[in-house]
Amino acid sequence: MSLGSLKRAVFVACVLPVLWLVGRGFTDDLGANPIEEVTHQTGIWTFRFLLATLAITPLRYLTAWSRFVPLRRMVGLFTFFYACLHFLTYGVDYWFFDLDAILDDVINRPYITAGFTGFVLLIPLAVTSTHAMVRRLGGRRWQQLHRLVYFSAGAGAAHFLWQTKIDLRRPGIYVGCLALLFGIRLWERFGSRWLSKVTR
Repeated sequence: MSLGSLKRAVFVACVLPVLWLVGRGFTDDLGANPIEEVTHQTGIWTFRFLLATLAITPLRYLTAWSRFVPLRRMVGLFTFFYACLHFLTYGVDYWFFDLDAILDDVINRPYITAGFTGFVLLIPLAVTSTHAMVRRLGGRRWQQLHRLVYFSAGAGAAHFLWQTKIDLRRPGIYVGCLALLFGIRLWERFGSRWLSKVTR
């Protein structure tokens, strides 16, 4: 499969979840509380796409296959797209953009604080995702800025865990995947140097 075909296939895959939600809305299949269901689903898909974005570099490291690397920007932007849908559903449908109520919620409920922090940290990453911004910032500064994705992912994981009051198995799986990706990245960065030192 050519890179262009792969990009088109990934684009379609990224669009499918929102089309699925729209289809459920048209067929009245969002349950007794449609707003809550849309908020929940867009949040889940935001975290899934964030995990997919973070998985691309470890996948290259483990397989030496670099075909997925050019897809990272697209998947990252879809992460931001679903995060925007998640926040808009919360802000419009729950509070109708009552800024005082939203601010009070962010300050007083830790899981909202964590989720809002994760969303805000994604904004500069989306804004600087273009090749022009890479050139303007310089490769090193751009890479340093985009390490914010790790803090955003950590905030998203806290948001997911703290809002789950009873069954932690599902968020635990997602957080475990995130921890695994972090572990692979740390090993990629520091493991080989440490191993070379201890085997001398």
